[in-house]
Amino acid sequence: MKESKRQRQFSSLIQKDLSEIFQRNTASLVGSHTFITVTDVRMSPDLGVAKIYLSFMLSDKQREILDMINMKKSEIRRQLGNKIGKQVRIVPELVFYLDDSADYAAHIDQLLSNL
Repeated sequence: MKESKRQRQFSSLIQKDLSEIFQRNTASLVGSHTFITVTDVRMSPDLGVAKIYLSFMLSDKQREILDMINMKKSEIRRQLGNKIGKQVRIVPELVFYLDDSADYAAHIDQLLSNL
């Protein structure tokens, strides 16, 4: 289903602000110097849930970092609320996913180079 203009605007607002939060607070959130990229945000039609896709560079423990982020989800949501609270009525529930498309592309490149 196609996202509405409002969903797209909200998605880009959340993506920008979450990127800043992760850039500033990565060490305190996950305790490492991993570079976290917010690759995509998809909003539910009622704007109550944000599906956030994350990519981790400089880390071989991606699952563990995603688990740490999920444990600190309420803190991340509070920080997001402090940034966007005046622009939105409700800060959406955050659902984090691992974006492994870069790893998948590298795997396909590896397979193709072996042909």
